[in-house]
Amino acid sequence: MLNTLFFPLLFSMGAGSYAYLRFHDRRPRALLVMTLFQLLGAYGYSTQPDLPLFALLAVHATIVFFLLLNHLQAPVLATESQSRQR
Repeated sequence: MLNTLFFPLLFSMGAGSYAYLRFHDRRPRALLVMTLFQLLGAYGYSTQPDLPLFALLAVHATIVFFLLLNHLQAPVLATESQSRQR
């Protein structure tokens, strides 16, 4: 199962982190996709438990956790329509 999930989880960590850091408007979607990849990996681990797969999922979950924590702490920018109403 590790052979099947290694590259998708690696791609999720790399591309998801890049999209999160580079495109501020796409942060919620990037976090959602990374969370869905985490769930896919969790399903793979539940069907065939293996220590290296667990370690890879732990690294992936740590990255998703810290990006989500950063996203929740970031201030929300005011939209253009709200500033015109004032």
